[in-house]
Order: sequence, then C-alpha cells, then structure tokens
Amino acid sequence: MSNSSKSNSTTIKLILAWGFVGVPLVWGVLQTLANAMKLFH
Repeated sequence: MSNSSKSNSTTIKLILAWGFVGVPLVWGVLQTLANAMKLFH
C-alpha cells in the first residue's frame, strides 16, 4: 500500500513541477508568436 501512496505523491509532484515550467513556457511562446505576427502584417 505504501508503494501506491508514494507513487501517487510522486505523480502529483511531477505534474506540479511540469506545470510550473510548462505554463510560463507556453505563455512565452504564445507571446513570441503574437509579436512575430506583427512583423508580417
């Protein structure tokens, strides 16, 4: 039972870590693309 609990805790931590990295990364990419589109109009 403790392996299952540890696995769930690790999964949650992994999802949170990717969220902290992924959300700003996606935001930056979208902002970059939006600014690049201004150059082509």
